[in-house]
Amino acid sequence: MLVVMKNDATEAEVQAVIREIENLGYQGIPIPGAERTAVCIVGNKGPVEDSRLLALPGVKETIRVTKAYKLVSRETRPEPTVITIGDVKIGGGKPVIMAGPCAVESEEQALTIARQVKKYGAQVFRGGAFKPRTSPYSFQGLGEKGLKILERVREETGLLIITEATDHVNIGLVEKYADIIQIGARNMQNYSLLRRAGRASKPILLKRGFAATIEELLMSAEYIMSEGNSRVILCERGIRTFADNTRNTLDLSAIPAIKEVSHLPIIVDPSHAAGLREYVIPLSKGAIAVGADGLLVEVHHDPAQALSDGRQSLYPEQFGELMTAIKRLNG
Repeated sequence: MLVVMKNDATEAEVQAVIREIENLGYQGIPIPGAERTAVCIVGNKGPVEDSRLLALPGVKETIRVTKAYKLVSRETRPEPTVITIGDVKIGGGKPVIMAGPCAVESEEQALTIARQVKKYGAQVFRGGAFKPRTSPYSFQGLGEKGLKILERVREETGLLIITEATDHVNIGLVEKYADIIQIGARNMQNYSLLRRAGRASKPILLKRGFAATIEELLMSAEYIMSEGNSRVILCERGIRTFADNTRNTLDLSAIPAIKEVSHLPIIVDPSHAAGLREYVIPLSKGAIAVGADGLLVEVHHDPAQALSDGRQSLYPEQFGELMTAIKRLNG
């Protein structure tokens, strides 16, 4: 249920509504809007008796939310969410491009790639310091050393930093160094990690799991938002199907489908969907064409020597071609 306040309701009246919701045994989360504040009731397993709430000063009306996900739903917040980090705005406008290697391998490697992607117009640098790999014998990342290299990249280039947190042990470190915390596909339903991410001070990029439905993705986002972190970015990165011509099957239909029911921004990772660099640019064009709020693209200056996912990484010059194509699509 959504408790909609009058447009002249005071902060004290909003807090009184939240206290009454808690008295009823639920949790109330305020959602400021352009004209008025609403309070979303979470924690209820059935209908909420609203007579006591409607009697409170400053309350305009109550609206029943039909979706299992409440905070994520457009029923709760009709207008698109725009997440602002410094000068970068994610959602509701120009696509944001996040680019860089799958893994941070050295300071020289990271800075070389960062300078290139910034030259071509990227706004956020991606690079893994902690790498959850299918094989325990594969490169697992440089850990905090990699995070310090990412900090160095930010200092020199001014690019924002996105990197993945893989568990409760390292999410605190990632929060310290990153501008955006990534929760990977393997952890989309790691609910304890999602709750911890919901208490983080940084925006969260949540990737769709390999076999997750759209509703499951949105419910995972709800876990994060229910803990108080409303700055959530969704990411479509391909799902597993019977097709084997690409690493995963990119579900471009998820973009308009999610935008229809959720106010959260959604970006696309064409690199993990394709698994092959020659498909990354066409898939990226498709993602922008159907309304994605940005891209998360892997770029490496020497893919043949990359310690992780070199085959799907664009060369810097190819990334430049992609940026030119995106500018054409955006007019």
